[in-house]
Amino acid sequence: MAELKHLTPLAMAALGLLADRPMHPYEMYQLLIDRHEERLLKIRPGTLYHAVGRLADAHMVEALGTARDGKRPERTTYALLPAGRRRLSEVLCEDLAQPAEEYPRFPQALSEAHNLPAHLVIDLLEQRLPVLDEKLAMLGADRELAKSRGVDPAYWIDIRYQEHMVRAELDWVHGFIARLKQADLSWPGTG
Repeated sequence: MAELKHLTPLAMAALGLLADRPMHPYEMYQLLIDRHEERLLKIRPGTLYHAVGRLADAHMVEALGTARDGKRPERTTYALLPAGRRRLSEVLCEDLAQPAEEYPRFPQALSEAHNLPAHLVIDLLEQRLPVLDEKLAMLGADRELAKSRGVDPAYWIDIRYQEHMVRAELDWVHGFIARLKQADLSWPGTG
């Protein structure tokens, strides 16, 4: 049995989908796109097929059969095995209980922003604000769409979390811009 020590976000999503019902990878891909899951993870069909293959090699999922619908390519339907359900539960418990060391680029850029002139940092952060506003609006639209479709809120709690995080970032960026504009902060950048 091939051991799968690290469960990628896409593999975790595949296990989560298969926890609902058996399906083929292309159906998983379509469902992830319909749910706008690209806001959480990178979704590529080839990568998803590879992830499902690795899950099958690790005996977390099994192929139920292959079928062809008309002129479409053959598609293999997979089902979740008990080992896959256990692994999904383990990863969820770990990720919910313990903060992960993630290395997002924005905090790193902030830590080096002193290498730029304050006026440029202000300009760049002001360019960031409408992008964050747009992201917040898209999350709100996704939330409203889920509500209108009658999707149980348990399936889209991540949207509420992301909305909260974007609002917090917007608030922080506005405050930081104000501090830079008021020269309330010593700034070593040249220019």
